[in-house]
Amino acid sequence: MSECTHDCSTCGESCGERTEPQSLLKAHNPAARVGKVYGVVSGKGGVGKSMVTSQLAVLTRRAGYKVGVLDADVTGPSIPRAFGIHQRAMADERGMLPVLSGGGIELMSVNLLLDDETDPVLWRGPVIGGVVTQFWTDVIWDVDYLFVDMPPGTGDVALSVFQSLPLDGIVVVASPQELVGMVVEKAVKMAEMMGVPILGLVENMSYLLCPDCGREIPLFGQGKTQAAAQAHGLPLLARMPIDPQLAQLADQGHIEDFQGQWLAPVLEALLDDAWERGVLTENSVVYRDLFDTEIMGR
Repeated sequence: MSECTHDCSTCGESCGERTEPQSLLKAHNPAARVGKVYGVVSGKGGVGKSMVTSQLAVLTRRAGYKVGVLDADVTGPSIPRAFGIHQRAMADERGMLPVLSGGGIELMSVNLLLDDETDPVLWRGPVIGGVVTQFWTDVIWDVDYLFVDMPPGTGDVALSVFQSLPLDGIVVVASPQELVGMVVEKAVKMAEMMGVPILGLVENMSYLLCPDCGREIPLFGQGKTQAAAQAHGLPLLARMPIDPQLAQLADQGHIEDFQGQWLAPVLEALLDDAWERGVLTENSVVYRDLFDTEIMGR
């Protein structure tokens, strides 16, 4: 065997370095500080994944943590608008700087890089995947929790996120329709194949709350998400209703003004996950007490 030069492109040997699986995970920007990374995924579009991501980020920020949102839905970015952000992201010699929302949430999205936020992104999959990876490697995040608003489905970009970012777990968002079982199964199987833990499911648009009597009206029928969750041994963490006020606030860029607590159990699952792994911040005990008393009401 010839002496190894570590240049595999010109080597014909089958050494361990060539045959062992190589990790595709990327390191974040050296100037960044990132605690836990969670993806919010869906097997199909239109189920409110970005809405769940936004609310979860707001709730986590209210619990006292530094929070960021990486908008990986490059062809359909909606995170900046929900937070009322329209300016361009800036950069310095260290890398790209996330844009801060009014409530102090760090944001990065392709809409923050375009000359006109309404311009379509006519890029092929590998280019989009590269941009998403750069949002991880080039942005100077300073967060305890980074939420990744994933693109719908199981295509190129979703695969890039799973392979490139060190996800600590994912939350699967679904709607109540009959086909949710198949859709959830696709998303769950992808996460299992990539070795990423699944914290649980969120059913969005579960019901409409009658303004007169307070009765839950299941506009799309009785949700099937609970059955899908049980089939995979996963918890159904939350059921979110259709709320016109929430939609209006998101359209107006005031998502941080919403006071709904439907996703508090999801935040509790995130805190429990981080607690068990022993990676909470130095003020975590204080924040956990705040969460228990002010957010969960116990």
